[in-house]
Amino acid sequence: MNVLLIGSGGREHAMANALAKSPLLTRLYIAPGNPGAARVGENVDLDAGDHVAVLRFCREMGIALVVVGPEQPLIGGLVDALTAADILAFGPTKDAAQLEGSKGFTKDLCRDYAIPTAAYERFSNKNAALLYLRRKTAPIVVKADGLAAGKGVVVATTLDEAERAVEAMFAGVFGQSGAEVVIEEFLEGEEASFFTICDGTRAVPFATAQDHKRVGDGDTGPNTGGMGAYSPASVVTPEIEARVMAEIIEPTMRAMREKGAPFKGVLYAGLMLTKDGPKLIEYNNRFGDPEAQVILPRLEDDLLSIMLAAARGEVSEAPPRFSQRVALTVVLAAKGYPATPLTGSEIKGVEKAEAAPDVVVTHAGTRAAGARLLAAGGRVLNVTALADSVAEAQAKAYAAVDAIDWPGGFCRRDIGWREIARAKKRD
Repeated sequence: MNVLLIGSGGREHAMANALAKSPLLTRLYIAPGNPGAARVGENVDLDAGDHVAVLRFCREMGIALVVVGPEQPLIGGLVDALTAADILAFGPTKDAAQLEGSKGFTKDLCRDYAIPTAAYERFSNKNAALLYLRRKTAPIVVKADGLAAGKGVVVATTLDEAERAVEAMFAGVFGQSGAEVVIEEFLEGEEASFFTICDGTRAVPFATAQDHKRVGDGDTGPNTGGMGAYSPASVVTPEIEARVMAEIIEPTMRAMREKGAPFKGVLYAGLMLTKDGPKLIEYNNRFGDPEAQVILPRLEDDLLSIMLAAARGEVSEAPPRFSQRVALTVVLAAKGYPATPLTGSEIKGVEKAEAAPDVVVTHAGTRAAGARLLAAGGRVLNVTALADSVAEAQAKAYAAVDAIDWPGGFCRRDIGWREIARAKKRD
């Protein structure tokens, strides 16, 4: 069958790699794709925001399934347009995508369905938000309600920092995404990413990972879209997984059905593992980035079959099978990221990194200029290694990183540090 994959980042390159392994696949088109994804599929110049053009392409190319990678086309209603045209799509409708598109929507849903999360208030007025802050203590969390490329969350260690975040959001630093803010209590614990595959009625556990959001070593500096990850996350024990499914995922699925917006696709819960149990930080409607880069290389089942079943409302009760090996990815970002990344610098040596055993390099923000590979975004490359432990995967990944010649880039040097510290304690 012919498949159209929407997106251009490292997540979509990882998805393309996994989809290309399926015996069901005839041709894979990626819109718009990137130089790395072009090695396993055909990049096409197609604007996901132009629904008419996407529908025309699907009809002309006999597309049997559209897989929507990023959040923006989901929130923009691409799945709705495809469904109305009788084209099968993997991903939630616009109404269901509110789970990621509006933090306030999700917080209210948690309140109404007794889903454990941080206490919160919503504000559409700056002065009211500032007044509320002055009655609180730090640390405290300030969030832009809408999409902000993973950067719309400020964990403020002082009230002055929280007030500056509120001022910036209402001043338009995130555009309309900051027209409303959510202020919530600071949760103590360890974060983890929990992924499920959903068919509108049923959700099954898919995989776990742990992301590294801060730009600097030791989890310092501003939040980013993610500087690295590893999978599986051992902190998500079978007991915690059972609680997450019963207390967070299943009530959410029921809530969305009752709201007339059943959820299909990937439901990704960002969790805080507190002393009182797992609590929901936020939802995403799709695979994480860079979590997809560590989850999908471990998948032993057919990703295309899984996505088809979800789109048809026929997800199997049995969770997909994964390798017992660990995957760890390091994000190479352009200098200046996450503020103003410096683009256009040349990257050399990627083929040397890829030549190492059990190493995969996925492209995120690159462009080809003849035979040259140039940086074209903030997060530019992902270097992923598989091994029997996080420490081994980390060593392999950084050895491959060091084979890449890119003076215009940088990375964190401590991806996986929590799990490595835990392993040392166990030993």
